[in-house]
Amino acid sequence: MTYILALDQGTTSSRAIVFDADMQVVAVGQEEFAQHFPASGWVEHAPEDLWQTTLRSARRALDKAGLSASDIVGIGITNQRETTLLWDAETGQCLHNAIVWQDRRTAAMCDALRARGLEDTIRARTGLLLDPYFSATKLAWLLDNVPGARERAKAGTLRFGTVDSFLIWRLTGGAVHATDATNAARTMLYDIHAGAWSAEICAALDIPMTLLPQVHDCASDFGVSDVLGAPIPILGVAGDQQAATIGQACFAPGMMKSTYGTGCFALLNTGPTAVMSQNRLLTTVAYQLDGQRTYALEGAIFIAGAVVQWLRDGLKIIGSASETGPLAEAADDAQDLVMVPAFTGLGAPYWAPQARGAVFGLTRNSGPAEFARAALQSVGLQTRDLLEAMQADWPGAADTVLRVDGGMAASGWTMQFLADILGAPVDRPTVLETTALGAAWLAGMRAGIYPDQAGFAATWAAERRFTPQMPEPTRAAHYARWQRAVQAVLTV
Repeated sequence: MTYILALDQGTTSSRAIVFDADMQVVAVGQEEFAQHFPASGWVEHAPEDLWQTTLRSARRALDKAGLSASDIVGIGITNQRETTLLWDAETGQCLHNAIVWQDRRTAAMCDALRARGLEDTIRARTGLLLDPYFSATKLAWLLDNVPGARERAKAGTLRFGTVDSFLIWRLTGGAVHATDATNAARTMLYDIHAGAWSAEICAALDIPMTLLPQVHDCASDFGVSDVLGAPIPILGVAGDQQAATIGQACFAPGMMKSTYGTGCFALLNTGPTAVMSQNRLLTTVAYQLDGQRTYALEGAIFIAGAVVQWLRDGLKIIGSASETGPLAEAADDAQDLVMVPAFTGLGAPYWAPQARGAVFGLTRNSGPAEFARAALQSVGLQTRDLLEAMQADWPGAADTVLRVDGGMAASGWTMQFLADILGAPVDRPTVLETTALGAAWLAGMRAGIYPDQAGFAATWAAERRFTPQMPEPTRAAHYARWQRAVQAVLTV
């Protein structure tokens, strides 16, 4: 037997999954790590936490599988995107904590760039909106605020990377400084049409291009790792949402997936055409294989599973995420709580970084059940915002069946509400580990042990299809309440 090791470095935990030659899960290792909030709207990770939890998870997965590194024919990496690291080219030590994708500290910098008239240029080159979400202004902040960083960057002794690049650097002992096209496309420094870093944008932000990694296809040779006991080639890399798109076999234009993790990210495959949104969605690289880019429209919701974490860790009204579905089912139907979880601003299609969360419709009888229901409903309502924007941007989205994955996809109650509020079918696959599966398929396909796109797509199967059951007047009333609540948050 031959095996693939997928490393899935996420926002709240690192995971490693061993897949066999039939793309079946053999063993999983996982470890959570701390989140750091040094100021309001700031979110950081300790770089060593990202590395050590990834390494320990990989070793744990191998141990559980009863395998050694010599049994692994390739490593696939998938990662939280946009999170920004800056490290010394000699020692590999980071100069500062990683600035996480959720971090909003550069909102004023984005406003200043907008005032300089750079928004249209950035959008035209990168397909992205000018927002603190992306890596570019995070990197500029590090260069401006870490003593000596800008001078060292100009001297060529520092390296920038998103989490994939940092892991590749560490896995290869500093031999390889690389990324893939999907992660590069999320930095706000990459021209997605030319397939190259934008010298124009780098100059505007005073970012030396020597900091930037080399960009590869998603299935490519990213060097060899020798940290697990034997040399293993790194053969596949994709940002987590693109990896999930691949893992869901969304290879045809018009196919759409939505991943419900810490945030929610919906990607709609638009084929070789980069559709520029008129509704504040993102145009991005879905994947790049054999030098050919496939594009997607993406809608990003900052808070999905994180709203359940807030119920658990902030309000302390649940002990575990699994309690939310039964609570929501038991909620009082006479109460119409609406929760807008804009804890770190609102993402697509609003892009309001200064917005903050709110709950509407509270009564004396509002309790944990009603809060749980409103929290889960907020995920479906935000997804409808995205789908309506996609349908307005591109006719090919009109009859899309949504394929779902991520932790929240396991909640039958949440997925049924999602189908109800969308008025459209929702398919949950037999394999929910689609993000890791996408990374594994890239590596396994590159290694020659997994099938091509068509063969892989033929293996996809639905575990359950959720069909709409909510009457249209009820659906319309739900959505109208949501829209009023969002407008209230936007105008505060």
